[in-house]
Amino acid sequence: MAIITKTQNTANNLGAAPWGNLSALHFVLDTNATGAAISSNSTAAIALGDVVRLGVMPAGFKLVDSQVVVQTGMSASVTGKLGFAYIDGTDVAAVPQDDDYFGAGLALSAAARLRNATTNAAVTLPKDAYLTLTTAGAANAKASRVEVTVWGIVEGVA
Repeated sequence: MAIITKTQNTANNLGAAPWGNLSALHFVLDTNATGAAISSNSTAAIALGDVVRLGVMPAGFKLVDSQVVVQTGMSASVTGKLGFAYIDGTDVAAVPQDDDYFGAGLALSAAARLRNATTNAAVTLPKDAYLTLTTAGAANAKASRVEVTVWGIVEGVA
């Protein structure tokens, strides 16, 4: 199983306003004709079971909601889990890493808008974490585009 890290757009925050602290983090996964993640540390196609680190969510960010927009589907049968893993790899008992916090069995092979349908309570990240997409069902072998938006509240770290 490979771990693929995307180059993150640093102009990622989409909504801080003087009257509130709701923010949106926007992440994009584009793949080339062979199924490899563009702007990543890997030229290999995304394989079954690969973890794609879409970008970083900062410490103090309270996870509220998410949406996945599959603009151009991946190969047939590709599904995924959307969650988070701490950058340092060390779990936190109060807020454990969760590879399907935002959803599992997400159909990534056809154009769709997928809202978070989990019953997970909002949690505040105690430290920086990667937003992760873990593939299942099949490997990707084609050009595709998947956009993920995570909404949260900017809070201090406890």
